[in-house]
Amino acid sequence: MSWYYCLEHKKSEPEDGCANSERMGPYVTQGEADRAIEHAAQRNAAFDADED
Repeated sequence: MSWYYCLEHKKSEPEDGCANSERMGPYVTQGEADRAIEHAAQRNAAFDADED
């Protein structure tokens, strides 16, 4: 089963949740989906630091 992070509801959800346009993923575990925003922020910070 895949997990997603719903941007509208601000929580993880299984495959049969909201539309893909409203969520991030897929993730292997619910825990990974729960940390989607944190992971995206870290990835963005690393990208921004690499631009310099």
